[in-house]
Amino acid sequence: MRFRTEIEQPRGSFSISHDSGIVMLGSCFTDNIGGRLAADGFKVCSNPLGPLYNPLSLADCVDKLIDGYRYTADDIYLDSQGLGHCLDYASRYSGSDRETLLDRVNSDFDTLKAAFAEADTLIITFGSAHGYYMADGSRQLPVGNCHKLDDRLFEQRMIDCEVISAAWDPLLRELSAAGKRVILTVSPIRHLAYGLAGNSLTKARLLLACERLRQYANYFPAFEIMLDDLRDYRFYDADMKHPTAVAIDYIYEIFGKTYFSDATAAKALACRRITKTAQHRPIRQD
Repeated sequence: MRFRTEIEQPRGSFSISHDSGIVMLGSCFTDNIGGRLAADGFKVCSNPLGPLYNPLSLADCVDKLIDGYRYTADDIYLDSQGLGHCLDYASRYSGSDRETLLDRVNSDFDTLKAAFAEADTLIITFGSAHGYYMADGSRQLPVGNCHKLDDRLFEQRMIDCEVISAAWDPLLRELSAAGKRVILTVSPIRHLAYGLAGNSLTKARLLLACERLRQYANYFPAFEIMLDDLRDYRFYDADMKHPTAVAIDYIYEIFGKTYFSDATAAKALACRRITKTAQHRPIRQD
């Protein structure tokens, strides 16, 4: 008897090696996989400006990378107390001195641009189809992060799959023409703040968008592995939202079987052992 539905092994259309440059952008699940890739010796740059959840903010970030964008004072939102915020990225990009804040944003974005220029592989993780737009209409795109500002400043909208695919289709074409391979995936992290039905609706939009974009991108089924293969609350952390380390290890194992050659997998395992040894702290005996 079988008591679980094991996912069919995905097939990647290309391989990732230790010579590959990898840029990863997306939800915090991106950092889970990025950390394992780094421990296995891969050249990976993962979310240097913090996680991004909605696909339009991710598309805007990639568009800015392609254009070699540089942030200016016009990109800084001033709140009612005069504190500046770069709403494209994590809440740490806030400060009372606008020039200092711009230097921090541009420094970290330059790090990402340098990694992007060298990368041949992009891994993009869509987290949520919920977007938070400025209520006064001052921005066309949703913010990447609300910076814990007053809720009344924002209007929350669900982003349709047609809008997502329209934003990403030209970017994927351009990336493909530039020789960059793209892997799309949907985060298995549950957004329960919207309720169970709301979480299902947001994930459905992301999955439909990824289906429409497969001509120029691979799709890796992290969401499906968590939902249908593991399918048990023991694989969720205490918050019932995030996968446990065991679940992430399992998803990463399937990722490796999809994109690593036997030689790359062997080298990754050797690097992992070295990383674990370096992290081990012997017990002091005084």
